[in-house]
Amino acid sequence: MLKDITIGQYFAGDSLIHRLDPRIKLILTMLYIAMVFIPTNPAGLIAVALFVVACYGVSGISLSTVRRSLKPILPIVVFTTILNIFFIEGRVLVNLGFVQITYEGLLVSALMVLRIVCLIAGTSLLTYTTSPIALTDAIERLFAPMRRIGVPVHELAMMMTIALRFIPTLIEETDKIMAAQKARGADMESGGLVDRVRALIPILVPLFVSAFRRALDLATAMECRCYRGGEGRTRMRQMQLMPRDMVALVVTVAGLAGVIMLNGWLPSVYG
Repeated sequence: MLKDITIGQYFAGDSLIHRLDPRIKLILTMLYIAMVFIPTNPAGLIAVALFVVACYGVSGISLSTVRRSLKPILPIVVFTTILNIFFIEGRVLVNLGFVQITYEGLLVSALMVLRIVCLIAGTSLLTYTTSPIALTDAIERLFAPMRRIGVPVHELAMMMTIALRFIPTLIEETDKIMAAQKARGADMESGGLVDRVRALIPILVPLFVSAFRRALDLATAMECRCYRGGEGRTRMRQMQLMPRDMVALVVTVAGLAGVIMLNGWLPSVYG
């Protein structure tokens, strides 16, 4: 299960999406999030799903990567889907006495699952195709005007990128600790809820110790390299907008406009 989590990972490549300016990719991601939450009918969400599938086709990243990343949140998706099926009123399809399954409940549940899948798939494409260093520079450049009101933009961008960068590392460390504890005879799968929570203690303690040790090592390494924040910092790679960036922006805006038009023309499933 832990190996299936792909949040924060970067897959090197030379596709069109990989070569887009990181600042444009951040803006496109924001537009895409709006595109995901606007539709209130199946046609709009299907259009969003086709859009993200096309983006993955251009990026060269397999959709199986998204499928593996969805496994950890599958229980939450199933739970919320069941709630929507049983507690939304409408045309009754199945009457079980104390609960009823309605057509509207099934439709809303299907749309919710599709919306979650599209949201995770589309936003994950940003980290899949953008290196942590490029992402840090993009965040710093986009939010640079906030420095005028005293916001430490560079430090915040660095913290966010380091957090994303260390998610795969901590997942790998957790997997190693669990394997070591199981080799020592630890039982983490049997017993009730309380027993399973107690079984996590031998995992969480060394994981926190390892995380703090890595943080201290990183801070020491940055100090040894005379890191003093963003003041006077130079960059090896300068960001420049290219025609392909403008084309990607126009295509995304056109997709967003199309979804808005579909949402206005077709009736909403939410009444």
